[in-house]
Amino acid sequence: MLGKKKQKPRRPTGNFDTLISSRTTIKGDVHFSGGLHVDGHVRGKVLADEGSDAVLRVSEVGEITGDIAAPHVIINGTVNGDVFATAHLELAEKAAINGSVYYNLIQMAIGSSVNGSLVHQREPSGLLSQDSASAAGVLANESARESSEEDGGKSE
Repeated sequence: MLGKKKQKPRRPTGNFDTLISSRTTIKGDVHFSGGLHVDGHVRGKVLADEGSDAVLRVSEVGEITGDIAAPHVIINGTVNGDVFATAHLELAEKAAINGSVYYNLIQMAIGSSVNGSLVHQREPSGLLSQDSASAAGVLANESARESSEEDGGKSE
């Protein structure tokens, strides 16, 4: 009893204002902002509006066949495609992903599975372009050094 606090269940950010029920199948891409809860089947990409703080939740009976791109993603169902979570990805115990996962922060429960690559991406793409520019400078310097070594250090 002493020192033991009950942890409150973590609630996902945002409100779930859109529901795809278990008796619904959507064929085609879904674009959303806010919160999207999937109990049914989606055959197509599920994409959050750029710049939004959207939340996608796939329940244990939900299934998505296609890529997912959203800031906050919570999965407890099946995804057949790549998952791009720019802020936070939570895989519950019944989550099954058949595809690569690109994430910034990930939380995986025992029992969840990923059949593909896990790729950590720290920064948004804008900051990555700055890193790639500095990496290009490093590669140019290495290339110059290698060509200098090939001619025995003699250069004109």
